[in-house]
Amino acid sequence: MNPPNAGLSLSARLAAAGLDWIVPEWPAAAQVCALSTTRHAALDLPWRNEQAETAQPQLRNWLPADPVWLAQAHGTTICDADKVRARGQQDPRPKADGAVARAPNTVCAVLCADCLPVLFTDAAGSVVAAVHAGWRGLAAGVLEAALAAMRAPPATVLAWLGPAIGPRSFEVGADVLDAHYAEDPGAAECFAPHRPGKWLGDLYALTRRRLTRSGVHAIYGGGRCTLSERDMFHSYRRDGASATGRMATVIWIAAV
Repeated sequence: MNPPNAGLSLSARLAAAGLDWIVPEWPAAAQVCALSTTRHAALDLPWRNEQAETAQPQLRNWLPADPVWLAQAHGTTICDADKVRARGQQDPRPKADGAVARAPNTVCAVLCADCLPVLFTDAAGSVVAAVHAGWRGLAAGVLEAALAAMRAPPATVLAWLGPAIGPRSFEVGADVLDAHYAEDPGAAECFAPHRPGKWLGDLYALTRRRLTRSGVHAIYGGGRCTLSERDMFHSYRRDGASATGRMATVIWIAAV
């Protein structure tokens, strides 16, 4: 389906439709399209993995094709979304926490509600990727796995950080601190002491640190908080598993 006001920019079309969804502000190539939904979308069902395709008809109206949905598992597997699309969406869906695409109109998608969605493209707009980055995935190397799957020089890669739980809300225990410290002692600067045995973790700072260490320096977005911005975002920690919806973050290369 063609969205309304097709001659306008994506952000202008969303605004004209009364949607407060987020369009990345980054210098991506013109053919690269991306957006992140808010809680004002058809994604409000209590979450179960198998509901991904049926829970969001409103989002589908803005995309050139059905997204390649993932069975996210807080791991580091990155799927080839072009191959999944070529053979048809599989059931069960690919178990992965990121997807990469090079073909036009293959929509990479991740679902989050406190974890960090990260979008990637190269400067030429020849490859895109979407990644679900919770603290476990970050510590295990999901960002680095996505960069490897893109096969683009890191210096040419742009990254955008979508809405996630903010550094004043993300209380964690020693297990989270230790998981990041073990691989990178400098990551300790991304944790602030909070109360005995607890720290406040900064997912955005951890992500920027890992991307910079990987050679990616064009990093945009960040600064939102899914937990504290109640009117804007779903939050797993705030609302609990039984009531929490998800935001979808998607990216694709438009056909020219």
